[in-house]
Amino acid sequence: MDFLELAWSRRSVRSFKSIDVPAAKIIKLLDAARSAPSGGNCQPWHFYVIYNSMVRQQIVDLACSQSFMEKAPVLIVVCIDLARTTEVYGNRGKDLYGIQDTAAAIQNLLLCAVDEGLAACWVGAFDEEAVADLLMTGDYMRPIAVIPVGYAARKPTPVSRRSIGEISTFIGFEGS
Repeated sequence: MDFLELAWSRRSVRSFKSIDVPAAKIIKLLDAARSAPSGGNCQPWHFYVIYNSMVRQQIVDLACSQSFMEKAPVLIVVCIDLARTTEVYGNRGKDLYGIQDTAAAIQNLLLCAVDEGLAACWVGAFDEEAVADLLMTGDYMRPIAVIPVGYAARKPTPVSRRSIGEISTFIGFEGS
């Protein structure tokens, strides 16, 4: 599959089969995530991979009770290691670069999931402090996203996207 086909195949999936995901596939997702660019090569991401059903349920409860997450056999909580990014860039690292860096890692993870025949969804609605407390991350880790991962129960339908003309402005380009 070429890259554009892969990118256009990625969907936010909220319906999962009750099939376990092999650890080898999760390792591939994490490998793709860690290949993402990061400011100053700080690599401020940390991934909590949760297979335990009791912990998964607690996270679902802390994520506005988004019940679709209950069916996912794996949850990956993506955190910013604030110490890594703040050490180099101060508040700008903590408030911006760390978020940008982990977002790039999440996108790589989501694209790799498609390539591996898996389904996932980027969940940002959750109680950050409560999730951090549950996972005992310490003060220096900030949960940014929860990614439910599994096999899609049904094929996701394509969604519309705005045209390139609607989302871009070309400046100094003769072809525009």
